[in-house]
Amino acid sequence: MSVRVLIPTPLRGYTDKRDTLVLEGRTVHEVLEKLFSHYSGLKRHLLTDDGKLRSFVNIYLNDEDIRFLQKERTPVKENDVLSIIPSIAGGRT
Repeated sequence: MSVRVLIPTPLRGYTDKRDTLVLEGRTVHEVLEKLFSHYSGLKRHLLTDDGKLRSFVNIYLNDEDIRFLQKERTPVKENDVLSIIPSIAGGRT
């Protein structure tokens, strides 16, 4: 299945400045593995040393947070969109 992966601005330096990638996979995990095989520098920013998604990284399949689906085992369909959204903290009160 071809899935569009949206890359947030802070991570585009690791994808040759590309904001959207089209990758193959049957699950979120497979798509992410394909992403890391093409852009290995992203892996350390998105995964912990033991291979789990970092707590501040949110991934949405279309408009659904994968944490409320089947996490990385969530199946994907042709033309689905995966959005990588790192949490941002800070600001003033």
